[in-house]
Amino acid sequence: MKRRFWHSFVSSATKEFFEEGQRTPGYSRFDALHGYVYGRWPYLYIGIGTGEHWVAKLFGPFYKRISELVTRDQTNGSASNGKNQELIESGTFADAYHGKVVPLDAATQLVTINEEIRVTELEKVIPYVKARDIIMHNPDHILVLECPCRSVRANPCLPLDVCLIVGEPFASFISEHHPNRSRQLTQEEAVDILRAEDERGHVHHAFFKDAVFGRFYAICNCCECCCGAMNAHRNGTPMLASSGYICQVDPDLCLGCGDCIDYCQFNAMSLDGYFAVVNKDECMGCGVCTSHCEQGALVLLRDVTKGEPLELFALMN
Repeated sequence: MKRRFWHSFVSSATKEFFEEGQRTPGYSRFDALHGYVYGRWPYLYIGIGTGEHWVAKLFGPFYKRISELVTRDQTNGSASNGKNQELIESGTFADAYHGKVVPLDAATQLVTINEEIRVTELEKVIPYVKARDIIMHNPDHILVLECPCRSVRANPCLPLDVCLIVGEPFASFISEHHPNRSRQLTQEEAVDILRAEDERGHVHHAFFKDAVFGRFYAICNCCECCCGAMNAHRNGTPMLASSGYICQVDPDLCLGCGDCIDYCQFNAMSLDGYFAVVNKDECMGCGVCTSHCEQGALVLLRDVTKGEPLELFALMN
């Protein structure tokens, strides 16, 4: 009786969201409520989290305290070697809400899958305690949403519609609750957005969150001036994991033009005399600099100390 009463007031997309939570092992009622709030009011959620919304001054400390309480017990896990080892820290917000840097080719794979997949416990790829599964239902159901990070800024980078929501029940939930800020895409249109953002020099992140069933749900395409995750990462909250690659400079081809410095979103490039040099600790292997080097002097190379790449086709095989 209570179940029928509840369903009579809940939309089909919202109902499917909660039912997916019931099918997810270890997913609590609090997680479901958290996930609903996050998806229903992302502009408020992100605005408070970044400190840009006017209510952040009133509720910011409370929001931070709740985050600490939610994540304080997430201490059982292991990361890969090198800098990614630092990503798992007891009680950090990043344990449960984080992105994996993905170069253009890897991002393209995430929006061109035509079959349902289930790849779990990716601790070497997603080096966090929680939220590291890729479980995709209807992966060809793709939505573009006005970026919450850009939208809450006073003078955001444009365009706004660059966040890709991938698969169900996420696409239907966002479409139903944000019809004026989202639209459905074909896979080809999603690839076009990824390529356009790459041309603008913006970074692709595959995002994971504990409150959305602990798995991948979206691709953020953003810049260091607007992106909440990139700002948090720069300020000491390790919300982003390296792609698993690092930029390398060919000194025989480099002309020292400095274009790579202008495009690097992680401040990992500099000039040493007439050649570009890479700060390996700061480089996240996004590939933005390599695609904008007219001399072809920059390439991405695997770095085992940075973790495993999120390359979906390889993971599936």
